[in-house]
Amino acid sequence: MTTDAHLLSQFYASAQGAVVTRLLRARLAEIWPDMAGKSVLGVGYTGPYLRSYLAPEQAARCIGVTPAQYGPARFPIGFPSLSCIAEEDRLPFPDLSFDRILLIHGLEAAENVRRLLREVWRVMKDDGRLLVVAPNRRGMWAYVESTPFGQGQPYSPGQIGRLLRAGFFRVEHRDTALYVPPSRLRVMLRSAPIWERGGRMLTPQLAGVTITEATKDLYNVVPLGAALARRVVVTETG
Repeated sequence: MTTDAHLLSQFYASAQGAVVTRLLRARLAEIWPDMAGKSVLGVGYTGPYLRSYLAPEQAARCIGVTPAQYGPARFPIGFPSLSCIAEEDRLPFPDLSFDRILLIHGLEAAENVRRLLREVWRVMKDDGRLLVVAPNRRGMWAYVESTPFGQGQPYSPGQIGRLLRAGFFRVEHRDTALYVPPSRLRVMLRSAPIWERGGRMLTPQLAGVTITEATKDLYNVVPLGAALARRVVVTETG
């Protein structure tokens, strides 16, 4: 992952970052309304979004994994949560550990997307769900480098779908968010809810981020270590 940690922390401490957090949290809450008793993993830079799952009536366990150059995520004291640093292709958890996995500021900055998704697949329960939030390559946010969404590789919904299918996931739901222009002007930030409602109705293809929910595709998985049958050609010699 190559996104700059200083940029991320500065952005989410700003008024613009606070507005983005509120907009995306609202959309995520619509997709995952009930997290009671769930084990939740956030991969990437997910602290601002995992906080909504930390109330006592929400997730039973909430863990945020950040790459070493980001530094650990910080959560309010007194909640059953944890943060840790790990390599994107070596998550320090047993197989089938999590009910829900949230991937934000992870896919677009991954050094090896396939390995990252393979690790996510491994630690997610067979009936678990993955939510991928990534910059939309057709949206304005993907081209403004002063925000985290302008860092790394943006994706179209179709590209994300193909990556997930290659990683043995099945896409269940697609959504979009972040229609307000990437401006720091107060008048623009205050009008963000209006932009959000109008953009979803009029220009859904120009959203700042794409949101993709997926489950495991257990029927198309090739078992690890399965030996490939080899054809042996025998010839006769005189």
